[in-house]
Amino acid sequence: MAIIHEFAPAKLNLYLHVTGRRADGYHDLDSLVAFASVGDQIQLEPASVFSFAIEGPQAIALAHEPAGKNLVVQAAQALAVLTGNTLDLKLTLIKNLPVASGIGGGSSDAAATLRALAQYWELAVTDPLLRDVAAQLGQDVLSCLVVENNYLIPSGTAPAPELTYTDCVLINPGKALPTPTVYKAYRESGAAFSPVAQLSEAPRNLAALVETLRARRNDLYEPACRLMPEIQNVITALEGTDCLLARMSGSGATCFALYSDHSSACAAAAALLTVHPDWWIEQAYIPYRKSTPEALAAQG
Repeated sequence: MAIIHEFAPAKLNLYLHVTGRRADGYHDLDSLVAFASVGDQIQLEPASVFSFAIEGPQAIALAHEPAGKNLVVQAAQALAVLTGNTLDLKLTLIKNLPVASGIGGGSSDAAATLRALAQYWELAVTDPLLRDVAAQLGQDVLSCLVVENNYLIPSGTAPAPELTYTDCVLINPGKALPTPTVYKAYRESGAAFSPVAQLSEAPRNLAALVETLRARRNDLYEPACRLMPEIQNVITALEGTDCLLARMSGSGATCFALYSDHSSACAAAAALLTVHPDWWIEQAYIPYRKSTPEALAAQG
C-alpha cells in the first residue's frame, strides 16, 4: 500500500468569546474557526510493528515528550482498540507549526491521524467511531475532524456560514504559551463573560468579514499579553503593515492579520521576516480548502 499523507491545518480563531464556565471547570466558548493553508503533515506507511517519529522544523520542541503523551499516538491507539485493528504501521508527524501556540496544532494532528487511519483501514471519515475517539481526546480534536469553518458553540461542530477566500499572515514570537495558564490568568482577572455573537449569515465579501470581526474580539488577548508581552509586539508589527485586521488566535501566542490580496500578504510577511528573523512567520490563506485566485484563473 502506498504511503498516506494527511494535512493537519492550523486552526485560527477569528474571534473568541468566553461565554461562561461549566461545572467541570471548562469554559463555554463562542468562536468562529477557519482552517488555514499552513499546517503539519501526518504520514502513514505499513510496517511490521508500530512506530512513531516526529520530523520537521518544529520537531525539536517535542523531542523530549514521551510518545504516549502525543495526541497522534493516543488517537491511533484508541481507534485501533475500537475497530479491532492492529497498529502494523509507522506514523510520522511532520511538525511545521509552533507548539502550544493557539492554532490547534496537536488537536489538528490527532484529527488528521484519524482521517489517515480511516483511509488505511477503509473506514468512512464519517464513521461514528472516528467521532467517538475524537470526542474522547477533546472537543478541539472533534472540531478538527472535518476541516470546515465552524462554530465551537455548543458542540464544536455546528456549521458556520461560508467564508470568502482571504489572504493572511501568521506570526508566533517563538515562545510556547500553555492554554491552561492563559485561562487561569483570565479567571483571575475577574473579567465578565461575553455574549454569544454567532453569525446569522455569511459575510458577503472581505470588507464585510472584517467589519463583522471588528465587532467581536478575543477575550483571552489581555491575559495572554500579561503572561507574554511579546504578543503585543507582534500585533503592533502586523498593524504596521497594510493589513485590514490583526488579532491573536486562541489562547496565543500566534497572531494573524488579514489582507486585501495575495501580494500585500506576501510583501508583509517578507518585510516582517527581515526585521524579525527569530519569529515564526508564514503567509497563508483561509479557508484552506478554497482555491486561490491564481488557481481559479488557471482553470479558465
